[in-house]
Amino acid sequence: MQHLEEQIAHLTRTVDELNEVVTAQASDIDVLKRRVQMLMEREAAREAEGSGGMVLGNERPPHY
Repeated sequence: MQHLEEQIAHLTRTVDELNEVVTAQASDIDVLKRRVQMLMEREAAREAEGSGGMVLGNERPPHY
């Protein structure tokens, strides 16, 4: 009986630790989603202005 109680205590501790990890990861994912959304909006605004600034192929940038 004592062995089962020890196993339950160990499993309970493991579940609590995993829950903390999952909660931290969910928080990190939320932050990253907001940053990606912000970057997508910023890039969409830049494209709408026509100042994407991307050099394709052998084209020289405007400052040359």
